[in-house]
Amino acid sequence: MVARIWTVGLQGIEGYRMSVECDLSGGLPAFDIVGLPDASVREARERVRSALKNKGLEFPLRRITVNLAPADTKKAGALYDLPILLSLLVASGQVEGDFSKVAFIGEVSLDGNLRPVRGALPAALAARAEGFQAIFVPADNAGEAALAGEGIRVYGVSSVDELADIFRGKRKPARAVPAEITAPDYTGMDFSEVKGQQNAKRACEIAAAGGHNLLFSGPPGAGKSMLAKRIASILPEMTPEEALETTKIYSVAGLTGREQPLICKRPFRAPHHTLSPVSLAGGGSDLRPGEISLAHNGVLFLDEFPEFSRTALEVLRQPLEDGVVTISRASGTVQYPCRFMLVGAMNPCRCGWFGHPSGRCTCSRAAVESYRRHVSGPMLDRIDIFVDVPEVSFTEITSKSGGQTSAEIRARVDKARKIQAERLKGTGVHCNAYLPQAMIERYCALGEGEKALLRLAFEKLNLSARSYTRILKVARTIADLDGSERILSVHISEALQYRPPQF
Repeated sequence: MVARIWTVGLQGIEGYRMSVECDLSGGLPAFDIVGLPDASVREARERVRSALKNKGLEFPLRRITVNLAPADTKKAGALYDLPILLSLLVASGQVEGDFSKVAFIGEVSLDGNLRPVRGALPAALAARAEGFQAIFVPADNAGEAALAGEGIRVYGVSSVDELADIFRGKRKPARAVPAEITAPDYTGMDFSEVKGQQNAKRACEIAAAGGHNLLFSGPPGAGKSMLAKRIASILPEMTPEEALETTKIYSVAGLTGREQPLICKRPFRAPHHTLSPVSLAGGGSDLRPGEISLAHNGVLFLDEFPEFSRTALEVLRQPLEDGVVTISRASGTVQYPCRFMLVGAMNPCRCGWFGHPSGRCTCSRAAVESYRRHVSGPMLDRIDIFVDVPEVSFTEITSKSGGQTSAEIRARVDKARKIQAERLKGTGVHCNAYLPQAMIERYCALGEGEKALLRLAFEKLNLSARSYTRILKVARTIADLDGSERILSVHISEALQYRPPQF
């Protein structure tokens, strides 16, 4: 007898229908799994064998062949343990039922209990899209999988014998409740703690309002990292769609769980400068998402910007333009979304004091140029806002006035984002930083005076076409913060301040 149980395979954050077929035949006892399984899938044989025996279920002493179809797609991960085990129970006549509209995922421990798996939410969403009426997942994944919403019933089970009892009619399954969505907590990092740096704070507000990329440059201790780490506190709250998409990425990466089933707060990723290009873009043998995808809908902060390897920084160029990264390896091809705000911080030279009034810089002009050339021109061209962060004076450090709070700045950012959302409704674009060329021409139209100002800047600063469009986008955001329908000369002038001649 051949038993067929349905499950869901994952490619990146997308899933597809997959069947687990089990055949019992005569001959010497054996247990084979076919269908391009990797080592983690092949090891399911021992987990399934021990789980059945430890839960008092029969492990058939026959020739067992399990086929994972489609057979030409590589299978990886422990989420196939449960459907393999269930197919064995059905083939041996220990469990009966109609499994045509039900999918199963889960890792089985040696004692027969179920462990959580990566990708529970994408699997549930894929099962719903494939027309399944229900999906059974480990209990620890139930709250996350139930976020898939209406259209599919999600059941969490704790052990193999509990699942067997459900299909033997001895127990009724309990439908999982979606994880509670909590408001993000912004305490602990506030702009009121930053002394001075009014120009840099203004730049952070503009960047957050339009989703623009930002680069700080200044001496050590000026507050560059302090400013960057507080940008997430002034970003608008994620929409339900953004939260769901971000959670899918974190689920595939194994960064969700019972304690954090839904990512409600915009991500802030700050990898060390020694990370590899694969860690940044994603990949590896199992094609996991990298830092740029984990920063999706949030902030990617690269401190000591020129210290990152040239290869790693060049990896960012295409994702910054397209908002997606495609990873191709011998094991397959996946695509991950990566719409993020890039925030960088760098010193003006290797010692950090170039241009300081004290004259303490020990770097030659050639050394300064060599240090800056670590970041390529095309990479710098993709940054919208450049900010000089000067050393904080003693008066500012000792001042008891902390300035505006993150909540006050976020209120203005939210207002500007709502203006953009209304303007861009139905276009698939959510903020000014992602405006394509056709929309730039429509929404960033200039009067004659503004054109003349920008023409003069284009010629004097030797701007590229990409720099020109980025200045227009920043000016559009400044106008939105001002509540102005048109981009005025004052908005162009402020946007030009964030595009210094050396960049």
